Amino acid sequence: MQQLTSYISGVWAYGQGKERAIHHAVSGEALYQVCSDGLPLAESLDYARQHGGKALAVMTFQQRAQMMKAVAKHLLAHKESLYQISAETGATRGDGWVDIEGGIATLFAYAGLAGRELPDDTLWPEDELIPLSKQSQFAARHVITSRPGVALHINAFNFPCWGMLEKLAPTWLAGMPAIIKPATASAQLTQAMVKLIIESGLVPEGALQLICGGVGDIFEHLDYQDAVTFTGSAQTGQKLRSHPRLLQKSIAFTMEADSLNCCILGEDVTPEMPEFAIFIKEVVREMTTKAGQKCTAIRRVIVPAAQMDAVQQALLKRLGGVTVGDPAHPDVRMGALVNLEQRDDVQQKVDYLLRNGCEPLCGGSLSALQLTGNGAENGAFYPPTLLYCADPFTHQAVHGTEAFGPVATLMPYQNAEQAVELALLGQGSLAGSLVTADEQIAAKIIRATACAHGRMLILDRHAAVESTGHGSPLP
Repeated sequence: MQQLTSYISGVWAYGQGKERAIHHAVSGEALYQVCSDGLPLAESLDYARQHGGKALAVMTFQQRAQMMKAVAKHLLAHKESLYQISAETGATRGDGWVDIEGGIATLFAYAGLAGRELPDDTLWPEDELIPLSKQSQFAARHVITSRPGVALHINAFNFPCWGMLEKLAPTWLAGMPAIIKPATASAQLTQAMVKLIIESGLVPEGALQLICGGVGDIFEHLDYQDAVTFTGSAQTGQKLRSHPRLLQKSIAFTMEADSLNCCILGEDVTPEMPEFAIFIKEVVREMTTKAGQKCTAIRRVIVPAAQMDAVQQALLKRLGGVTVGDPAHPDVRMGALVNLEQRDDVQQKVDYLLRNGCEPLCGGSLSALQLTGNGAENGAFYPPTLLYCADPFTHQAVHGTEAFGPVATLMPYQNAEQAVELALLGQGSLAGSLVTADEQIAAKIIRATACAHGRMLILDRHAAVESTGHGSPLP
């Protein structure tokens, strides 16, 4: 097995201690060993501040944007090497496209925004002068500048490229160096992209470091100018958020965790309408892209009771055509989960939902799995699983339990007020969507649900032509 090294203080290094293996998601073969024990992680913070931070701080916003654009071009030119490694995580070519080229597009997008809107300076005036005296000789103005700290980004396994780049873009624009801690399960892909960036020479030394493995005691050495972001499970995030050092130094902490996203079919939509087909396609795409391993994936499918039978039949027919297996096989449309541990976790969550008011319509266990192609018997595959909850107001588990795989639950509503109530029971979601051809229904539902969603997508036959979809990782 290959040792997956970290990039710390300008050196590629490997730890000494307990190792963890990374397995091929399709074949089950052990590919890499990971260990960061004993690495000078605390020193990496000082290295970032003294080298990367100081270099970025003297660059103007325009120069940082130009740097990011150059990095994006370099990554795009070397994308095929990343696709090869992405296949190890169970991703299809389409899954990898969302992660790899979607992440690169995010760098381009932020660079473009900065190029158009930010000054060629290290200070960003937020507004015009605000008079504070009668003669306007005494005035105030708000400006934004860099902090002499480090951004520690702890990322999830499902987007090893995009998850890093969507955080690096605003971090570098802000003139701060970053230390990336990818999830171990797919760290090899993040490491490959970091290597491309480092070897390009386009980024100042110390502006980007990488920890493959655990973070050790690095939290103990964070200071008030630093920032921490976390993407992953709510349980782990809450534990990190309450770290004494973060509380003592009032260190900025941003968390993106479990999200029970919903998709609502409007009361106006009938099976004969184009919007009905759009809804079915959107739900199935979100269930199966990256094998359902997206923070924005649709988990709760909210449908008018009068259309439940038609929706159920249409979804089952389309899901029945989804081929699962080795992404290298030309007929495969859905790959594997990232590893066996994740597959087992999905099964446990599905079992819990089945014990708490849900029933299976398809999938729901490994016995329902049919694989396309040979040599995938040891892979971390899970069948597309559609559940049905007849009484989602009584059975609350469906609004608080996320099976992070190709799993979604159908639930009925009687009127728009109930649809809104069900959407809000998700207790705050990253993304929601509404498929309707009625502007009044759209206005009513969006006004009532926007407060609980980071993004709300409205789809009809016109918008669907150009829409990037419910769960697209937009910058």
